Amino acid sequence: MLNQDTIVALSTAVGISGIAVIRMSGENAIDIVNNVFSKNLTDVPTHTVHYGKVEDKDGHVIDHVLVTVMRAPGTYTGENVVEISCHGSMTVVREIMLLLTKSGARFALAGEFTKRGFLNGRMDLSQAEAVIDIINSKSHMALQTGVNQLEGNLSKKINKIRDELIHVMAWIQAEADFPEEGISGISEEGMKNSIKLILDSLDELLEGAKSGRLIRDGVATVIAGKPNAGKSSLLNALLQQQRAIVTDIPGTTRDTIEEYMQIGSVMLKLIDTAGIRETEDEVEKIGVDIASSAIAKADLVLYVADLSSPPSKEDELIAKAVAVKKTVLVLNKTDRHGGDFDKEYIKLLPEVFRVYTSAINETGIDELKKLIKNMFEFGEITMEGDAVLTNIRHIEAVQNAKNMMETAYNAYVSGVPLDFMAIDIQSAIEALGEITGMSVSEEIVDRIFKEFCVGK
Repeated sequence: MLNQDTIVALSTAVGISGIAVIRMSGENAIDIVNNVFSKNLTDVPTHTVHYGKVEDKDGHVIDHVLVTVMRAPGTYTGENVVEISCHGSMTVVREIMLLLTKSGARFALAGEFTKRGFLNGRMDLSQAEAVIDIINSKSHMALQTGVNQLEGNLSKKINKIRDELIHVMAWIQAEADFPEEGISGISEEGMKNSIKLILDSLDELLEGAKSGRLIRDGVATVIAGKPNAGKSSLLNALLQQQRAIVTDIPGTTRDTIEEYMQIGSVMLKLIDTAGIRETEDEVEKIGVDIASSAIAKADLVLYVADLSSPPSKEDELIAKAVAVKKTVLVLNKTDRHGGDFDKEYIKLLPEVFRVYTSAINETGIDELKKLIKNMFEFGEITMEGDAVLTNIRHIEAVQNAKNMMETAYNAYVSGVPLDFMAIDIQSAIEALGEITGMSVSEEIVDRIFKEFCVGK
């Protein structure tokens, strides 16, 4: 699985910048850089930085650079690593990388540096996946979750449960090999309790998976309501920019508009939808269907009610649809409030949180933000414990392990022979091993690292 050649890639973003960092990894990384650098790096200590020039074979200077030398095995990849910090011109980057490839390096594949770190034992698979989570983090909470995983907190939890499973397997094997001697030293009640404790640990991980998804992907927050209720104005007010077109013409929004924003430590994925109503316009009908589907999938609904008019049939339908969701009733257009229509809207959804706003004048927006922050920071999303499942692959593996252990437990209490029970427990061990890479196919490893950017 592990290539022995030396790889090179640009590790900073493509484009003009103050500096760019070119990364190399492999046994010959230092020797290859020596071919183009004005100073000899052969005997320099590890983790040292050296100023000099990159020159072509004719002695023409390409750039003045800083070269960082890191020797195996104490590096990100477990191999010799050299990083060249040059000026952030793509012309300079291309010239240097061409010189390096002519000297014996090859261009790296997506995620190949991190893959080498995994294959060389510098990190397990869940820690490697945390790297891409950190790069893609959209909020402080997502960043902290990724850092916790990179530091091995999830791995420790998974390995602890896996060790307990291996311990149970050892008991079963001893009991099967020496049934008369009772060499395993565990009672029937002890076996049941051990399996139950393992199931509890797996349940605890799965319970945190919903919070993990919200942390990683953001809270899917649908702005819903009838046409002209002020949904797009609310989106603009929350974002503090003119992201959606606002007119007095009903049905302006035909498709969903999606934007991210952070409130406190919570990331919201705001989804502005078409106004829900009966219509003969075929395009608008599609928008209404998309809006209804978005509501069904939402983590949070901001139901925008128009205080300039009483609830309509459309409002009653929308209220019915959002009643089963976590919902905030946004009583909008307080600047046009001319009656007690707010009481009629509250009757439609008496149990939900509510806030009064004038989205067009941006009043009540801070109160809405504070309400959402409190709902999620102190409710839905919690960071109790450092092991939070955010990756669908990890969630599926834990769920598979739980299913196998439930089958094993039911088999045990039903008197099924221990050998059959051992098959399910072994499958659970392998499922958890897939998370850390202890029992994972080369195909899955390749698929995971292909999601990385080149240079990481």
